[in-house]
Amino acid sequence: MNPWSMILADLRSLKRVGAVIVLLVAVAVAVGIALGAQERAFRRASAAAADDFPLVVGAAGSPTQLVLSAVYLRLEALPLMEGEVLRRLGADERVAGVAPIAFGDVIHGHPLIGTTADFASRWGRLKPIEGRMFAEEGEAVVGAAVKIAVGTTFEPSHGHAGGEHHALGEEDVDEAKHVHAETHYTVVGRLPATGGPWDRAVMAPVENVWETHGLGNGHEGEDHIGAPFDAEKLPGLPALVVKPKSFAAAYQLRAELRGKGLAALFPAEVLVELHQLIGDVGEILKIASAVDDGLVFLAVTTLFVTIGGLRRRRYATLRALGAPRGYILATVWGGAAILVALGCVGGLALGWAGARLVSEILGAQSGLVVPVSLETPDFLWAGAVFLAGSLFALVPAFLAGRGRIVDGLAG
Repeated sequence: MNPWSMILADLRSLKRVGAVIVLLVAVAVAVGIALGAQERAFRRASAAAADDFPLVVGAAGSPTQLVLSAVYLRLEALPLMEGEVLRRLGADERVAGVAPIAFGDVIHGHPLIGTTADFASRWGRLKPIEGRMFAEEGEAVVGAAVKIAVGTTFEPSHGHAGGEHHALGEEDVDEAKHVHAETHYTVVGRLPATGGPWDRAVMAPVENVWETHGLGNGHEGEDHIGAPFDAEKLPGLPALVVKPKSFAAAYQLRAELRGKGLAALFPAEVLVELHQLIGDVGEILKIASAVDDGLVFLAVTTLFVTIGGLRRRRYATLRALGAPRGYILATVWGGAAILVALGCVGGLALGWAGARLVSEILGAQSGLVVPVSLETPDFLWAGAVFLAGSLFALVPAFLAGRGRIVDGLAG
């Protein structure tokens, strides 16, 4: 006997109850999907943002804060190292490029970063999509996400970037109180998107930033910007980005600089610890999600047992007409399995949408572009939930075929 006609009839009779079951299962699946997809996306986005920073050097202190400030522009005060470090690295044959990073000013909530034109263009890899690179003091380039038009002239302000009381690109009362009225920049170019926090930064000659704060310009005269710098004229440096010529050179430089009491590290070193922490938290949340799935299935199983009790006479009539217990089991289990399957499919879509929403929020706060996609682990999770739900569905299916036919008809 084909149970499909009875399964479809049962599903039609469930109506709103069936929709609630599908929704419960979808939400249970979506939590695990969203956690997994978001964790993978964040790992990739944070790693991609660090690709342009082969070796980061700073004074002895917190390696995590050095990376957060230099790479992810979570700007905090850093201990300063002597300018001699920049001169020495600039003359080292193992170094293909080295650039200082200076910060402390903002414009419309965007951080103003002082560096060299070489690093602003990532040593020639980034070509402006509008205008050109800065070539002298008083010029600046903006990241792809900065809402300042090329040709705009502005005065920087002293303060924190991305304040809590205003959005990026908007005027701010606090900024207006701390304007460096003697310093003017003209935006001469816009860089392409990199998918990282530097897309929201304004970059200018580091000499300008130093001079704005009364620290000189790092040169004997004022006839040029960028390397070579005069070590005796250089102010304290919060961070340097070093581009070694080879992997071997990178490890040699890191070891030598650490031996001189400096913090020299690959951003991946900090990311490994961060990702491990996120992974540990993610595992805990996934376990909690699995427990939540189990509770949902217990509730759904109880509901199916109750529904089976209400349909006791229907199933007894089928058995009286010659239907075996296996037919009843297949009918009840098939209906429950279909609802669970629909919930799992809906959970994949809902989980993806939830992860996308979290990515938008995370991106707005951090500047990272966090693309989310469904991958094999997500489908395996949904499959595991379907398998578990199908096993739970055997309980009401088995109970529906038990008991004497005469008792079912009497009921």
